[in-house]
Amino acid sequence: MLRYYCELAARSLWRTPVLSSLMVLAIAVGVGASMTSLAVLRLLSGDPLPGRSQHLYYVQLDPRPLGKNQGNGEPPMSMTYTDAMNLLRAHRADRQAVMYDSVAPIVPPDPDLASFYAHTWVTTADFFPMFSVAFRYGGPWRTADDQSRARVAVISTKLNNKLFHGENSVGQILQIGDHRLRVIGVIGNWRPAPLFYVAPAMAAGQSNNNYGSVEDVFLPLLTARELQLLPNGIDCESANPDLSHLETTECGWLLLWVELDSAAKAADYRKLLVNYSQEQKSVGRFQRPPNVRLRDVNRLLSDLHVVPNDVRLQTWIAFGFLLVCIVNTVGLLLAKFLRRAYDVGVRRAFGATRGAIFVQYLLEALAVGIVGGGFGLALTAAGLWWMRHRPRDYASLIHLDPGTVGLTILVAIAASLLAGLLPAWRACRIPPALQLKEN
Repeated sequence: MLRYYCELAARSLWRTPVLSSLMVLAIAVGVGASMTSLAVLRLLSGDPLPGRSQHLYYVQLDPRPLGKNQGNGEPPMSMTYTDAMNLLRAHRADRQAVMYDSVAPIVPPDPDLASFYAHTWVTTADFFPMFSVAFRYGGPWRTADDQSRARVAVISTKLNNKLFHGENSVGQILQIGDHRLRVIGVIGNWRPAPLFYVAPAMAAGQSNNNYGSVEDVFLPLLTARELQLLPNGIDCESANPDLSHLETTECGWLLLWVELDSAAKAADYRKLLVNYSQEQKSVGRFQRPPNVRLRDVNRLLSDLHVVPNDVRLQTWIAFGFLLVCIVNTVGLLLAKFLRRAYDVGVRRAFGATRGAIFVQYLLEALAVGIVGGGFGLALTAAGLWWMRHRPRDYASLIHLDPGTVGLTILVAIAASLLAGLLPAWRACRIPPALQLKEN
């Protein structure tokens, strides 16, 4: 019987090509627009390090004077050198890394290439294992290299292709200004989306790279300071801070991430931050009561509203458009089904139940959804291709994944079934005697 109903649905759609095409087009356009927007939103709001994000925490303290406008009560995003080093030396986390955003003047080994500035991330050794950084060649520096100010560097695949033609460059010399550093590692296929460790720097006005490529150069903290590489942004009370002695100022310019593998350790570390703030207040460095934050990756990204607002707005608008398309499809199906009232009367007179009529017409709506889903999938692919070619820092991340394919088909089917419920119900409620008498 089900096969028979499917044949009836196919014949009905074939007999009214214009009306059928309009319904398929409405479903396809609505699904294509909504799924394109939803796919982009899913890619931008996903977990950057699945399985590890819940163990990685961003640390904040509040050393500001009482006269400083407290705003929404949030402590500064960046931290002073004194506070970052004190917490680092406490060794109360499984792993910990301080970092800042900078640029470095690169002198290529090829004299035919002009010098250029490379986006640089300055950090400590735990950064790489803590954030599961994958390497194509070599590996990270050691903790001992942090303390010895080792002249070593890790570079991106992009920079490796530019300077060393993509070959294994471990042991090669990377010249930064007048300084020569040894390449010890080349980062491979590693690009969290978003670049969560950059998000605090962006919130502090030190970076604009939430969805861009990973940095070209990674340097040990003390080495970079010896090379006099300055942070891209500084949170300072003084209008003219002494940039040559940032380590002794009360300016915020460092970011601190810690890894804590249990909720108990996170609670203990939060107590450490409170106790540290009280201690610094007692010696006169801090003036406010303890105001600390310890947020894991996903909580931080949510609180900082890392996903662009225009992407969320586009998604809501697209689903509103899908709703309009469903309503239009309801009207078209209603007109189509009611025009066949005589057919329904005949079938009812020969013993067809209301349930059978309902299933028959719902299957016809389902057929519209399946065909519309196929075209909607093509429109989704085209929409994502268009998004990839827009001037956005996240454009290169956009792609059509299997999850989006399956979701597109499911949404198309659900939309068509939703659109078919009212028309199918109205069709099965037609009194057969009245229709036969009128005809």
